[in-house]
Amino acid sequence: MRILLIEDETPLRVAVTDALTDEGYRVIAAVDGRDGFEKAIAEKPDLIVLDIMLPKMDGYELCRELRRLGHRMPVLMLTARGLVEDRVHGLDAGADDYLIKPFSLAELKARIRALRRRSQDEAGQPERAAFGDVQVDLTRRTVTRRGREVALTVKEYGVLALLIQYAGQAVSREQFLDLVWGHAAFPTTRTVDNHVGRLRTKLEPNPAAPRYILTLPKSGYRLVLDGTQSKA
Repeated sequence: MRILLIEDETPLRVAVTDALTDEGYRVIAAVDGRDGFEKAIAEKPDLIVLDIMLPKMDGYELCRELRRLGHRMPVLMLTARGLVEDRVHGLDAGADDYLIKPFSLAELKARIRALRRRSQDEAGQPERAAFGDVQVDLTRRTVTRRGREVALTVKEYGVLALLIQYAGQAVSREQFLDLVWGHAAFPTTRTVDNHVGRLRTKLEPNPAAPRYILTLPKSGYRLVLDGTQSKA
């Protein structure tokens, strides 16, 4: 597994590189945001460990630009900024998880293992999915309805992609929190309900009586794709 480490603090960059190399990972290091962005495009790493406060291009901008270009590799953000709004900003920029400095190398390795498992689970997703007048291209991360692109936030898309991955099956609120928000955020199950509500508003013919994104009492939610049985 190839990991791109983008960190401008030399002692931390060396320590993390050594620790991950000892675990058997191949580490590609970058010392600023522009260098990291160019290496992410050229090298296409399996995972990125990304500092926020970087010269030339900060981590938020770097992550947003990668996602805009369709790059889906997991991103673990590192930062000394521990405020909730900073974590939310990072996750909304497209990061998959968030680790606050100072951190232990053991926790960093555990977070990387968790992201790797999640990425392997997502690899089984189909390239495209459809329900009603909605078309989803999971390779390009685009959603269209009646031929027009639908703007989704990073988390709304994450909820939809997880529903597609488990189409026809129940997805619990806890699964959404674990796989879409990750351990670095502190959302509640109500956060999931709010995002599902916004998805219904954007994608359902009648959001008040959904036909495709169904609520399962005490279980969570289930997506009915075209050709999937709709009975709960």
